[in-house]
Amino acid sequence: MAQVQHDHLLVVVAAMAIVLVPIFVVLPWILWRYRLSRKSGDYRPDWDFDKRIEWAIWGVPVLIVAGLAVLLWTNAHRIDPYRPLAPDGPAPVRVQAVGLDWKWLFIYPDEGVASVDELVVPAGRDIAFELTADGPMMSMLVPQLGGQIYAMAGMRTRLHLQADRPGAYRGLNTQYNGRNFARQEFTLRAVSPQGYDRWLREARKAPPLDAPRYARLARPSLVARPLTFGATAPDLFARIMAKYEGAGGPAAALPDREAAHGHERRAAMASAQ
Repeated sequence: MAQVQHDHLLVVVAAMAIVLVPIFVVLPWILWRYRLSRKSGDYRPDWDFDKRIEWAIWGVPVLIVAGLAVLLWTNAHRIDPYRPLAPDGPAPVRVQAVGLDWKWLFIYPDEGVASVDELVVPAGRDIAFELTADGPMMSMLVPQLGGQIYAMAGMRTRLHLQADRPGAYRGLNTQYNGRNFARQEFTLRAVSPQGYDRWLREARKAPPLDAPRYARLARPSLVARPLTFGATAPDLFARIMAKYEGAGGPAAALPDREAAHGHERRAAMASAQ
């Protein structure tokens, strides 16, 4: 997804250069040629229209805007966050991400483990996220992989990402939600399939994420280091969402995507006001 966004940005910059470069080149020449102190030059008081100039002024921008519109439409659907990245490939790794004050909880429902502020995934596999928040609205972003999608209390949004190669990738919250929101970061570690299996075996040795531990975790605070939990309740993610059932107003009854988009529109309108 990040690669598509990168290539899209380069095309946009190149298209804009078609308009901007001639302006920056021609404008100084025009200012010099038609300066007030210039004593010589043609005086053409009857000149009023030139088809070639009009076609250039209006035709080039129209073609650029049309081309960019087609490109944007194509790429927006190509990297739809709700769309699996490899529908014919291996089954995606399911991760349920919960935004807390000021930390990220990652639940692996198929493996029965969880982690805080560190997400370990196999490189080359689709990561299928389900996101919600236990608190104010947040937004998760892993810049090198793509994404940026909201996590909202009582609602479920979805995101698909993939790390093409092993490495450590920075993740963060881009939505202001309190004094420590800028420190709400996590590390996405993409490892080999063997490394992922080893991490799961070690993670299962950790203490379980029971109700008392989750209650302490959900309080507004920062963690000094990433945490791992060897077991979770199978319906923990659903329980977190159920806490806010009926609290979101009409949007809470909408399907996942529509509810998310409704909240995003209202948040954008509130920011503009």
